[in-house]
Amino acid sequence: MTMPGMRTWQQRCIEAALAHFVTTPHFLCQATPGAGKTRLAAALARCLFERNQIDLVLCFAPSCQVVDGFRTTFADVLGKRLDGLVGAVGGAYTYQAMEHRDDTFWQLLDEYRVFVVFDEIHHCAGHDPLLSNAWGQQILQRIQDRAAYTLALSGTPWRSDDLAIALARYSSPEGELICDYRYGLQEAIADGVCRSPRIVLLDNQEVQLTETLETESTVKLFPSIAALLGKSPITYEDLLRHDDVIHQILGLGCERLDEIRRSKPDAAGLVVATDIEHAHQVAQSLEARGEACHVVTNRTPGAQKVINLFRHSDCRWIVAVGMISEGTDIPRLQVCCYLSRIRTELHYRQVLGRVIRRKGEYDDQAWLFMLDEPKLKGFAERIAEDLPDDLAVLNQVQLPSKTSEHDRAEKRTSHDPDYISKIETEDTGSDNTSSNHPCGISTTSSYQVSFSHHYRKILLGFI
Repeated sequence: MTMPGMRTWQQRCIEAALAHFVTTPHFLCQATPGAGKTRLAAALARCLFERNQIDLVLCFAPSCQVVDGFRTTFADVLGKRLDGLVGAVGGAYTYQAMEHRDDTFWQLLDEYRVFVVFDEIHHCAGHDPLLSNAWGQQILQRIQDRAAYTLALSGTPWRSDDLAIALARYSSPEGELICDYRYGLQEAIADGVCRSPRIVLLDNQEVQLTETLETESTVKLFPSIAALLGKSPITYEDLLRHDDVIHQILGLGCERLDEIRRSKPDAAGLVVATDIEHAHQVAQSLEARGEACHVVTNRTPGAQKVINLFRHSDCRWIVAVGMISEGTDIPRLQVCCYLSRIRTELHYRQVLGRVIRRKGEYDDQAWLFMLDEPKLKGFAERIAEDLPDDLAVLNQVQLPSKTSEHDRAEKRTSHDPDYISKIETEDTGSDNTSSNHPCGISTTSSYQVSFSHHYRKILLGFI
């Protein structure tokens, strides 16, 4: 069955799901963030309605903004409302709302043939009530054996606690997740569905740590940020709050955004901050550069309206804490500065997914900037492994005052086949030197971290 406007992968996934539903009611699709999973779900629902195999559709998602996106997309594809009101074809709800629905609501699954869609199913854990989280329990108890069909969607189908995902199947004895359809980043880039990510890690080769105890001070030098974190009391979060770190990473992000906006005037950047205080610190740093930005957190009045305003504006930056995450669709986001203290691969890939959704034919690159912290570097390298034919180059950094040589260096590495699978290291000086900044580690002694002008960046560029 061919539907107009569908991508090739979506059409193939629908065909696989319809064949699968002949014998098994549960279908799991893993598709890279930004690939179009919501439209896939709506198109599959339309096919099931046209085949007279379902009467209603219910959708569950992890956040209100994702629920709103489901309602809009399903209404567009089905031509009918999904708001749960009289005359609607079904409803869309958050996972949190599950436990607040009464028995009358769940009775729909007994009286009608219901197609249930679970977005980002990895939030729902468990194969039995004793090893399930609250959302997983609701699925097992209320939906698993009562729905006519289910579609589980995820761009990152694993959990940090290693619990099994609800409704998922695993191989034995390996315990590998069995997906009924996979659509990875490599395929999405080749198909022109997603942007190719350029992941940039900022390091410093002369980090000075000053410890002051009463009237005495000692100074230690570290050759990298990883060495500082591994052999001193300084934490990763301390560095994220360091003014010079914020300044340098934002500088790289702003420089890249300037370049992109020469051809795409509405392109925008996202800064993922650690907490509300940190978000405002970042915003002040952006504003000091003359950059326009919005700040959105869970305490922002009308946060969803702020996000929607940003989505349709030409404002350059949005600084967020937990609000611009999985399922939030702002295609003009093309640059991200990762300043979150969260270091899980799940969160990291979800953030990357915010900037890889492609808009047009020449809209083929997304940029993510972060510190060269060991865990984050490992996540970036695994993304590079997903695309084995791509380019990995340890390239030189230049601050905004020296962009021309930096641009020439990137052009060399981007087009010279001799650079493939090579790693080159070059150091460069910046015109900016930083002063010491307190990091507030101990009550008995104080620590200050300062960075030399010897910055370098690791560029994992994908072609």
